[in-house]
Amino acid sequence: DDVAAFVPSAATEVVGSPAAAAASAIAGEGFVDYPVSEASREIAARLTKSKQEVPHYYLSVDLELDALLSLRETLNASLSEEEQLTVNDLMLKAAALAMKTVPDVNASWMETVVRNYTRCDINVVVGVGDGLVHPVVKDAGSKGVKAISDEVRALVDGAQEGTLAAEDCASGTFTILNLGMYGVKSAQPIVSQPQAATLALGAAEERVLPNDDPESEQIYRLATMITATCSFDHRVVDGAVGAQWLAAYKKLIESPITMLL
Repeated sequence: DDVAAFVPSAATEVVGSPAAAAASAIAGEGFVDYPVSEASREIAARLTKSKQEVPHYYLSVDLELDALLSLRETLNASLSEEEQLTVNDLMLKAAALAMKTVPDVNASWMETVVRNYTRCDINVVVGVGDGLVHPVVKDAGSKGVKAISDEVRALVDGAQEGTLAAEDCASGTFTILNLGMYGVKSAQPIVSQPQAATLALGAAEERVLPNDDPESEQIYRLATMITATCSFDHRVVDGAVGAQWLAAYKKLIESPITMLL
């Protein structure tokens, strides 16, 4: 859950780890105490505050990736090795477009008002060593997939090199994290205030599905699937609205050619 709500307050702020604090660790009988940095304490307080104050609820949906993988292959055929699009790039674009279909999710609870945003700025969780940074892709809905891919690649490189500027790590209006590389099937992330939703993507896997093709002699078919789980702030996003957003996201992922419209 801690991967969902980390928004650095400085350009190189990263979640502290035991390895980073090893030099000042205090060993006792049967235990080791690692000092917690001010940044880590701030993050811990923010996570606790969000979990305590935000009425979370969670919706999950299974997404079929085969059409998206096919589109990615077609697009990458015209790109150099260094410019190859990733599945994440397309899924990030789909999230931004789903906000246009269901704009009430792209909002914040402001106590006396609900603030709806006119553009979707997406924070992407990036692992850096044993820590995390949370760079932002601004106005993702207005950018092409290639532009998003180039920007994400530059942000990841900057995170790994410690060269991100403070504005690169500003809080966006939505957060995406992908735990698929760890084999995690699904996750229920903490909503990152003041955002109203956070999307977690699980590992892609082949699953056997009923074959709906009336012309096929096969009863079942294989499909590449992932589970996507979105955490919502119930003060901002009612359950039906959250379901509408996930349905719009699923439609874009499974019919990715519509992202070009």
